[in-house]
Amino acid sequence: MSAIYGICNFNHEPVPLEDGMILMKALEQHQADDAHFWKKDPIFLGCHAQWITSESIGEQLPYYDELRQLAITADVIIDNREELFERLQVEYPYRKTMTDSELILHAYYKWGEETPKFIIGDFAFMIWDERKRLLFGARDFSGSRTLYYYDTFERFAFCTTMQPLLTLPYINNQLNDQWLAEYLANPGRIETVEATSTVYQNIRQVPPSHTITITEGKVKFSRYCTFAVISPLKLKSNGEYEEALRDVFQRAVTSRLRTHRQVGSYLSGGLDSGSVVSFAAKALQQENKKLYTYSYIPEEDFIDWTPKNRMADERPFIQSTVQHVGNIKDHYLDFHGKSPLSEVDEWLDTMEMPYKFIENSFWLSGIYEKASQQGVGVLLNGGRGNHSISWGPAMEYYATLLKRLNLFRLYHELNLYSKNKGIGRRRLLSEVRRRAFPWSNAIQAQEGSSALELINPEFAKQTEIYAMLQRHGIERTGLSKINPNLNELRIEQYERFMNWTTSGISGTKLSLRHAVWYRDPTNDLRVVRFCLSVPAGQFVQDGMDRALIRRSTAGLLPDNVRLNYKLRGIQGSDSIHRMARDWVSFTDEIDQLCVDTRMKKLLNIPFLQAAISKMRGTPDPKLVYDGEFTMLMRGLIVYRFIKNLEGR
Repeated sequence: MSAIYGICNFNHEPVPLEDGMILMKALEQHQADDAHFWKKDPIFLGCHAQWITSESIGEQLPYYDELRQLAITADVIIDNREELFERLQVEYPYRKTMTDSELILHAYYKWGEETPKFIIGDFAFMIWDERKRLLFGARDFSGSRTLYYYDTFERFAFCTTMQPLLTLPYINNQLNDQWLAEYLANPGRIETVEATSTVYQNIRQVPPSHTITITEGKVKFSRYCTFAVISPLKLKSNGEYEEALRDVFQRAVTSRLRTHRQVGSYLSGGLDSGSVVSFAAKALQQENKKLYTYSYIPEEDFIDWTPKNRMADERPFIQSTVQHVGNIKDHYLDFHGKSPLSEVDEWLDTMEMPYKFIENSFWLSGIYEKASQQGVGVLLNGGRGNHSISWGPAMEYYATLLKRLNLFRLYHELNLYSKNKGIGRRRLLSEVRRRAFPWSNAIQAQEGSSALELINPEFAKQTEIYAMLQRHGIERTGLSKINPNLNELRIEQYERFMNWTTSGISGTKLSLRHAVWYRDPTNDLRVVRFCLSVPAGQFVQDGMDRALIRRSTAGLLPDNVRLNYKLRGIQGSDSIHRMARDWVSFTDEIDQLCVDTRMKKLLNIPFLQAAISKMRGTPDPKLVYDGEFTMLMRGLIVYRFIKNLEGR
């Protein structure tokens, strides 16, 4: 709910007030309900607060507890408040009014540096322990809130965003060549695999699932959350697993409705956002509040070119969900006039770094803007449902059955799956065999892949970037090595921080810009742990992928959505159609990029020149997911980022 910041001097001298005020002033560009600082000897703490929950209205941040000699500044919403109240034996009269930051201080007083293990929610906080002369902080398990820092032997400075740190006189904006090389060299959607790195050489970030302790000039990280050991859940029937999922998911959704404002949600035609909406609308009805839903749709004159198994306009499924669930005020937004190109500068200003979610950029920010205008404080999403509630990759599960020679079960499953998907069994079996024994296709895959190398080969060599990516299991094609063990594959999704970096950064910074907090119940720690404990056979069953959520939402979602196997939405498919009006300026800018001395050191100019030469004239809307178009846009984004940086 806040942007937090602070400075700690290790020489025990007072922090100059002007340094703290520099940070405070730099955050004035963001909406705030209140802004305060607290200063004492070698420490300065500040908070640029947005009041989202009822408890946060009028909250004093930073907060200093004189009795315990602890000070805190926090960017937090706690979802397991009642559990913490019981554990900490907080008296009942204080529970309704106690703020989340005060609750964290109570927890720290009891558990010390173990505190984050007990908190469920989205958070980044820093605590000054005056008695121990120690600065302690943490970031939530998946990095839903950002926390950047700068440190030397003399001082430590931190902030929710990077730009305020760069305004301090002793921090320069030198770019991090290793980060840029990774962005350019990895054709996939992940910007960085290094948990602490940023685009700036002198600014780092606290990794997700980690605490940070700073004492006497020494910085120490400690991981507090891991999923390596999850006890398997053994229930008696399908019905008991379904009931258990509904129970844990309802708690996750309900705990994320805490706001004195309106509640909104993304809504596509799929299972994840549909499930979130269904559970949220039901809970809000008890409060006499409607759920505001926001759905992206293509521009009116867009001609759908997508394959028969895809749909650019998901309104038939969305409207079906809205009518079935009820208690919803639905909005369908085409963001006329906006495109990935028109939003580049705004996104660079928001993200403070180059980004990769090109085709979805215009509608993601557009929904935040609309929600803010309508007084929404919490914006729900099911963005991480694919790895939790709707986990269930059928092909991987069937590959596991084949490797275990469970042929009778495999035959049964493939027969039913073939009917559901409308795909021949022979074709399915071939795919299962390929996934079960991936080494049999390794040579063919290597020969058939064409690397889309955006990075200047010399720059790649200097930074040894391809070797670094390979150490993290990422090939030059941008694909990660697939673990054939299905259970290990599930856990890897949460153990590898790089999977969550971008959504945490964009969610935090969009919330600051629009005063709307992004909340994802499919990413609730209780939901994640539950789903990781459920046997794989519950997620793929009787020819049904994503089986547990399909069964669990019977009656809660319309069957045409719940049991849809053949059609999938494809958001952003009208991106090039939107860019058509500015296509000449797009190609002209790529031409300018190709003769820029700075870009020649970073980018593979011959590749970009060859790619843009194919795209002059009337743009083909089908190129939106073409690798060459993607690389052109990424090159342009880096070009704009560096130009904008030098123009400041």
